[in-house]
Amino acid sequence: LKRNFHDHVSVCLTKLIKISGNPCTGTGIIRRKKDIFAQIMELLDIYHPEIPAFFDAITRTAPMERLRHVGMNCGCEYTRTMRARGIGAYSRFEHSIGAGLIVWHFTGDIRQSVSALLHDVATPVFAHVVDFLHGDHLRQESTESATLETIASSGELVQALGDLGLSPSDVSDYHIFPIADNDTPRLSSDRLEYTIGNMVNYGFATHSDAAGLYSDLAVGTNEEGVPEIMFRSKAAASEFARLALECSKVYVSDEDRYTMQMLSELLKEQIARGVI
Repeated sequence: LKRNFHDHVSVCLTKLIKISGNPCTGTGIIRRKKDIFAQIMELLDIYHPEIPAFFDAITRTAPMERLRHVGMNCGCEYTRTMRARGIGAYSRFEHSIGAGLIVWHFTGDIRQSVSALLHDVATPVFAHVVDFLHGDHLRQESTESATLETIASSGELVQALGDLGLSPSDVSDYHIFPIADNDTPRLSSDRLEYTIGNMVNYGFATHSDAAGLYSDLAVGTNEEGVPEIMFRSKAAASEFARLALECSKVYVSDEDRYTMQMLSELLKEQIARGVI
């Protein structure tokens, strides 16, 4: 039975690779049966009143377009688990635009905003499942190692960046910008965006709830003397923390971890078989 199951997976992954490329390297595209793109894209008007013109050339490049078909739920959304059955489509493309807009909204800095916009450009099809494959279960950052290579190997991106006076190395490490990224429990554009996106997608909050929380945010200096996105009111901070914890219960659930581990083992098996 196990052999037949893995044979079936080999056939399915072979078909998938023809469409989407290698799920471990971040090349190619997955095409979903249905895409309720507008549901999450409606959040973008919360982050900033308009999308700046320089976003357009970058988001139209092939590496960014690929992210339209890479999900934010690390392959769990392609399963029939109880949680996955109730969630809508939420892609790395939407998340990346949101993260970039948040940085632009609070800093007005092109380099920092583009760095946030491109932070997931090398994310593989199954995202952090591939970190599980690499044994990076805790930090889940191993898939970011190809960011510079992905940007530099795209003539479209290099041209778009050059038009802004930027090079690939200028925007390949968003970790150096604290508004774009920082360590938990601090708040940054990356963590803020996926928390808002997931709380809406999981049904824990409405679009209106998210807008209310976002409107309470400002940039200040934290206890370590570093700029950080923070709440003005204790009530908003407490509600955001509560909703973030609800999302975290999903991320660390046995169902979620089992699904990601199983997917990583299936990928490992198919690598050994030469399918990938």
